Amino acid sequence: MRFCRFIDTEGIRYGLVEKIDGIDTITARLRGPHIEINEFGTPETILLPDFSKSEPMEEPLALDSARILVPFPFVSKIICMGRNYAEHAREGGNEPPKEPLIFLKPPTSLLAHGGKIKYPRISERLDYEGELGLVIGRTCYKLRPDEDVTPYILGYTCLNDVSARDLQRRDIQWTRGKGFDTSCPVGPVIATGLDVSQLSVRTILNGEVQQDGNTRDLVFGIDVMIRFMAEVMTLLPGDIIATGTPAGIGPMKVGDTVEVTVEGIGTLRNVVVRE
Repeated sequence: MRFCRFIDTEGIRYGLVEKIDGIDTITARLRGPHIEINEFGTPETILLPDFSKSEPMEEPLALDSARILVPFPFVSKIICMGRNYAEHAREGGNEPPKEPLIFLKPPTSLLAHGGKIKYPRISERLDYEGELGLVIGRTCYKLRPDEDVTPYILGYTCLNDVSARDLQRRDIQWTRGKGFDTSCPVGPVIATGLDVSQLSVRTILNGEVQQDGNTRDLVFGIDVMIRFMAEVMTLLPGDIIATGTPAGIGPMKVGDTVEVTVEGIGTLRNVVVRE
């Protein structure tokens, strides 16, 4: 199932997204997912809405005609995988890492589908990085070796790890080049129950395909990355994992339209504007 978060005349709503004549369309309103808090006041689990109790839209609404919001409103952190496709590592002059290479983006970097990526004044090169995004659904920390990671996953989304490449290369760590406002477009939907072992991941710039990868080529799979991250920090409901970008990264300029399409999920579209 796929759902989105959007604004209509009655306020913020969640919507069931289905294909109608090949077009992603909001067909029903949903009671939104919410976070269950444990006895210590800590977020524990995201409870999904009952899709069978959805309220059909009077008139189905094309997703691109709706005002889409970031799919889930509570995100404590965005954990990103670096160089997680071998060819992407090599195009930057590096070998694939021997163990997962992770970094953080702040929640203030989030941007919804249709939002405007602000080209930072302090940067001279701004790159796209299309990725599969993963949304954590349940508090996750120090898993047992035989424990299945699937119950900790709420679903998947499209993500663009926008990078000020010149700043990233200038600094020892990547916070400045990766963490500026609007540097993490995500959405437009969350897809649940998806097999992500072999999905196409494409980035299209002004109508031309720039990246054309597949999740089967991930250096470290979903299981490995979740376990590795959960050894370092507690993953909370709503947290987002950026799983890495395929080869083909490149620069954007003011006025460009960038789209990230992940098979089975949809297309995330944003334009670049001057800060």
